[in-house]
Amino acid sequence: MCRNIRQLHNFEPPATSDEVRAAALQYVRKVSGSTKPSAANQAAFDEAVAEIAHATEHLLSHLTTSAPPKDRETEAAKARARSQARYGAA
Repeated sequence: MCRNIRQLHNFEPPATSDEVRAAALQYVRKVSGSTKPSAANQAAFDEAVAEIAHATEHLLSHLTTSAPPKDRETEAAKARARSQARYGAA
């Protein structure tokens, strides 16, 4: 799976429509093998992004968990620490 797609479930505040669309766009780019589709494929590409975003929003609205919501800043700090450990100092 594409490394740029981030977990969207169980965050406070919840994922925005823009975050969901960005994840859908990354997914379609990965599956299609194209970051910018040709003019002939643009409509199909855009339709796929919209459908996947819709399905993702539906999924997120129906998921339940007993875990407390995650804090975005805390999770971002953890990701930076993992990156630092993996790649070293910049």
